[in-house]
Amino acid sequence: MAYWLMKSEPEVYGIDHLQREGTTLWDGIRNYQARNFMRAMEIGDQAFFYHSNTKPPGIIGLMEVIETHLIDPSQFDPKSNYFDPGATPEKPRWDCVKLRYVRQFERLLSLDTLRENFSPDELGVVKRGNRLSILPVSAASAERLLQLLDAP
Repeated sequence: MAYWLMKSEPEVYGIDHLQREGTTLWDGIRNYQARNFMRAMEIGDQAFFYHSNTKPPGIIGLMEVIETHLIDPSQFDPKSNYFDPGATPEKPRWDCVKLRYVRQFERLLSLDTLRENFSPDELGVVKRGNRLSILPVSAASAERLLQLLDAP
């Protein structure tokens, strides 16, 4: 099992949305490196849900990958913010995964707290200027994150 960190703005799609819906397609990714990380995901992988572009940003929940290698339908929809006129059903450019809600943490693990506990080499989200919406998380870092989140 691998671990990931996946960012979303809570006003657009937050942990509360996922909890209500139970599952979601993680679509709309339009960065090739983030897309390639999604392509590396396998069923059963765990993903930390990170609320971005909010005060304070941070890790708020946990999700599980339940389907992989899905075609992102938003790339074909001209009304979508994620429409890609160069993508065709015969040659799609963008993928997505389906995620299942696992749990919301009792508290948010803020970016400041992450920076206090992890180096940029240990956890990519603390690297200055990092704007990727999907990042791999090592098993050792994931274990430490869960310990921090479950600590009183």
